Amino acid sequence: MTTQTMNESSQTIWQDGKRYLWLLSPMIPVLGLLSLGLFQVTGNAMFAWGGPIIFYGLLPLLDWLIGDDRTNPPESAVAQLEQDRYYRAIVYAYIPTQYIVTIWGAMLAVMGSPSTLELVGLILTTGIVNGVAINTAHELGHKKGSFERWLAKLTLAPVAYGHFFVEHNKGHHKNVATPEDPASSRMGETFWAFLPRTMIGSVRSAWGIEKTRLERKGESVLSKDNENLQAWGLTVLFFGGLVLWLGVGALPFLLIQAFFGASLLEVVNYMEHYGLLRQKEASGRYERCTPAHSWNSNNIITNLFLYQLQRHSDHHANPTRRFQALRHFDESPQLPSGYTSMLIPAYIPWLWFRQMDPLVVKHYKGDLTKANLYGPRREKLLAKWQNPQLDDGHPDLFPEEKKVTQSVTKQGTAATQYQCTDCGYIYDEARGCESEGFPAGTKWAQIPDDWPCPDCAVREKVDFVPHA
Repeated sequence: MTTQTMNESSQTIWQDGKRYLWLLSPMIPVLGLLSLGLFQVTGNAMFAWGGPIIFYGLLPLLDWLIGDDRTNPPESAVAQLEQDRYYRAIVYAYIPTQYIVTIWGAMLAVMGSPSTLELVGLILTTGIVNGVAINTAHELGHKKGSFERWLAKLTLAPVAYGHFFVEHNKGHHKNVATPEDPASSRMGETFWAFLPRTMIGSVRSAWGIEKTRLERKGESVLSKDNENLQAWGLTVLFFGGLVLWLGVGALPFLLIQAFFGASLLEVVNYMEHYGLLRQKEASGRYERCTPAHSWNSNNIITNLFLYQLQRHSDHHANPTRRFQALRHFDESPQLPSGYTSMLIPAYIPWLWFRQMDPLVVKHYKGDLTKANLYGPRREKLLAKWQNPQLDDGHPDLFPEEKKVTQSVTKQGTAATQYQCTDCGYIYDEARGCESEGFPAGTKWAQIPDDWPCPDCAVREKVDFVPHA
C-alpha cells in the first residue's frame, strides 16, 4: 500500500496495492471450468475432484505460506474505492462462469457415464463453485441498487438458496450473535447439530420476514412480490430447463450439489460468530453489534478469493460497504487461521472445540455467562471453564455513530425525515416506504419500534435520528 502526494491540489491519493490481486476473487469458477475441461479431455478422476483439492488443500496451504495482511484503507479513500466500477465488474464476473460450471457439471454427470468416484468429484466441484457463489450473492445483496440485488437472486439460483437474500440481510444482520439468530453458532454446539438448525431456521426466518412485510402492504404471503418466491422461482426455472434438456437424471445431481454448496455457506456461518453473544441492556434490547461479535482473519489468500469476507466485523458494522473498503480491527477476535484452513477442523467436533473453546473463554475473560452457550452442554462448559473476572466492556469502536445518534433537529422543528445512523437511509414521511408496506404519508409514530432499516437492517427505528 502506498500514498502519493499531489502538490497541485495538496490532496493525498491512496493506491490499493491489491488492486489487481482482487482478480482472484472470481477465479473459483474459472478453476472449476479448468478442472471439468481437464477431466473431460483426460478422463482422469483427479480432475473431477479439482474443486475440493483446491478449496480444502491448495488455498489453506497458500494461506499458511503467504500469511496475513492487516492494511486498512484510510477513511478518506473509502468514497474513491466505493465509486470505482472496476471492483463491481470483478464481482459480476463470477456469475457467468458459475452457470457454465453448473451446466457443464450436469452434462458430464448425465452424459459422461462417470464412475461413482468421478461422480462424487463432479458433485463436490460444482457444489464448491455454487457454495462460494453465495458469498458473491452476499456481496451483491447488501447493495442499495435494484440491479445488484436482482443479480444476488440470480447468483443464488444454482445453489437453491434464494431465501438467503431475505434472511441474511433482514434477519441475520438484525439478530446476529443472539440466541434468536439461526446463523449464529453456540459454544459447545457441533457443526453437525448446527447445520439442520440453521438450514431450517433460516427458511422459517425468511418466510416470516416476508410474511410480515407483505401483510403491512395488504398482500398475501403467496404474492408475486414475495422475494423468497422470486428467488426460488429462478431455481425452478434453471433446474427445470436442465432437466428438460438432459433428462430427469440431472435432478439428483443438481439437488445434491446444491445441498453441499449450501452447507459450505453454513460451515462459514458456524465459524463467524461461534460462542459470541451480544449482551442485553437494561431496556431489554441487545447491545449494538461491535467488532467483538465476529471472528475475523486477515489471511490474505482467503480474503482475496472470498471478497474479504473474513473482515466480518466491519461488514456487520457497515453492511453496505463494498468488499475493497472493509477494515481490520485489532480489537476483533481472531481465528487461528483463515476460513478455508478452518473448514476441516469445523467438521471434526473434538478438533474444533480444542482450538476454539479456549479462545471464547479468553475473549470473555473467563466469564462464560456472557457467551452464547449450547443448551445441552451449558452446565458442563461452565463447570470446565467458568472463571469470572472483571470485564471493562467493549470499547467504543465506532465513535462516529455516537455523534450521529446525539444529533437533533435545528430550532426544535418537528421532523418529517429520519435517518439511519448506520447506512444513512432516510425515511421521509411524505414519501413513506412502499416496499415495506408504509404508504406515502405514514407518520414516523405509526411505524413499529422494532422495524429495521430497509437498506442495512443493522439499525431499528429507535436508532434513527431526525434528519434536518
